[in-house]
Amino acid sequence: MDDAAAIDASQRRNLAQRRTVDISSPFERLYYYKRHGLPIPTVEPESTFTTDVLPPCVYKSRNRVVNMPNKFTHLSSNKVKHIIPAIKWTPEGRRLVVGTYSGEFSLWNGSSFNFESIMQAHDTAVTTMEYSRAGDWMISGDTDGTIKIWQPNFNMVKELDRAHTECIRDIAFSHNDSKFVTCSDDNILKIWNFSNGQQERVLSGHHWDVKSCDWHPQMGLIASASKDNLVKLWDPRSGQCVSTLLKFKHTVLKTKFQPTQGNLMAAISKDKSCRVFDLRQSMKELMVTRDEVDYMTLLWHPINETMFTVACYDGSLKNFDILQDTEGPTHTIPYAHDKCITSLSYNPVGHILASASKDRTIRFWTRARPYDPNAFDDPTYNNKKVNAWFFGINNGINAVREKSEYGAAPPTNTTDGLTPTTASNGGLPGVDSSSKVSSLPGLSI
Repeated sequence: MDDAAAIDASQRRNLAQRRTVDISSPFERLYYYKRHGLPIPTVEPESTFTTDVLPPCVYKSRNRVVNMPNKFTHLSSNKVKHIIPAIKWTPEGRRLVVGTYSGEFSLWNGSSFNFESIMQAHDTAVTTMEYSRAGDWMISGDTDGTIKIWQPNFNMVKELDRAHTECIRDIAFSHNDSKFVTCSDDNILKIWNFSNGQQERVLSGHHWDVKSCDWHPQMGLIASASKDNLVKLWDPRSGQCVSTLLKFKHTVLKTKFQPTQGNLMAAISKDKSCRVFDLRQSMKELMVTRDEVDYMTLLWHPINETMFTVACYDGSLKNFDILQDTEGPTHTIPYAHDKCITSLSYNPVGHILASASKDRTIRFWTRARPYDPNAFDDPTYNNKKVNAWFFGINNGINAVREKSEYGAAPPTNTTDGLTPTTASNGGLPGVDSSSKVSSLPGLSI
């Protein structure tokens, strides 16, 4: 009995609550409200309203702040750690595909964040991945200029060897998935026919490395950003440049259209500026903001068309909402990563943001609860990252922890997150085993 009690105590001592993000319950509640014609409940800043938080699509126009990913949820990393240049959620949002510097694809579960699988995809570092708009195919590129086309089950169906002479930087599909465009450090963009894998157009006009490209979600229009400080707009039918933006004074790292409407285009540059242009008003600048650190990558929110996230060189994440503030970020996570952030990817549902960094980790960010007294005591906000800090963040509904010199104290050795368990003599949670007289009838301690 003593051995069994000791084993049970050791198992309890090593038990850690696994953080899991469940999106099915909010969808079930939303279906219930719509099925019975009930009004959408209002979310107020109190912990009991956590159950009233519905899927991101509900807050598309009003209460957009609910969809802002500002709560650290989980940290994932491979046993053999490599720099992670690219990450991408699968179209159904069940898994995260991670492309590493060693040319591997690794798969992570999208709700429990477990590691699932790993495979050798490229001979050199994977630099970009992109799913088709219908979600039927994925294209990846590497530093050798090779392009590979994959099925959703990661069966490679075609390889375009040496499609570019230098490293491939970005890939984008057309609105009907019949064509895709690639850009590279060889100063050119190429348009490819997806059905036969043949090259159709070469877009030449940049004078230096082309860092980013994007295809308009509704029109025949391609945007490209380059190291020559230029953003160019191209007609994919003729292959001619139709417009050039001269607003930037350093390398333009990323340019992205809105994911569905495409009325706005955001771009970031090494001149530490972020600009949003309106295509409906001859590329008029709607927002210009500058910072003290370099911006590295940006990504529009898949549900809220006016919100986008920018990742910085110092490891911070900045969320913008141009309907709320055009002067600067609406919300900032100052210590999201320890080093430069390389890639961002939103879950298609819009409730999880994944970020990858040169610190060789992937970190998942979710929507915060309506009221969290320890929200800004997390190490991602106060930078007090000591002794595997990411294991000490308890996301239970009643996770109110004592304060310490490192912010909110890590949870104690508990089974429910609140009441310490007593391991000796097979004690029960909440029962004082030091007492010789049992407070429960028929129970001898």
